[in-house]
Amino acid sequence: MTKTSTLSMPHLYRSTVGFDRLFEELGRQFETSAQSGYPPYDVVQENDDEYTVTLAVAGFTMDELNVTKEKDILRIEGVSDKSDIRTRFLHRGIAKRNFTREFTLADHVDVVDATLELGMLTVHLKREVPEAERPRQISISSSDVTTGTGALGNDAE
Repeated sequence: MTKTSTLSMPHLYRSTVGFDRLFEELGRQFETSAQSGYPPYDVVQENDDEYTVTLAVAGFTMDELNVTKEKDILRIEGVSDKSDIRTRFLHRGIAKRNFTREFTLADHVDVVDATLELGMLTVHLKREVPEAERPRQISISSSDVTTGTGALGNDAE
């Protein structure tokens, strides 16, 4: 028996304006995450601004893997070399089939590097918010309106 789920958030649509694209993206991610479990992967938050995505890519070489970032999409692809097509496998337990995994990145998250070690592809990500977009403290000035003094001074004389 197959259970099909859909992401439905009507109460959020009623109480928000301008978030349609976000809700559509969440729905798309929800649908695609349930479709394929290959290759298995982990997403780890190292700290507030650093993340790692690790994929189990046993059997793939560096030449068969491709990591790209286009706008806010991190795409990881594996294209199997078909040179062993004449190999007669008695049992083939290592999948090594072509795959594409996509991750939607938040604003200002960029790829630092990618490493392949012992069949694990690790992509390091870091958020670097530009100084102009970081929160800043706003100073509050005071003017004494009740006594008539303040920025304009006392002109009652």
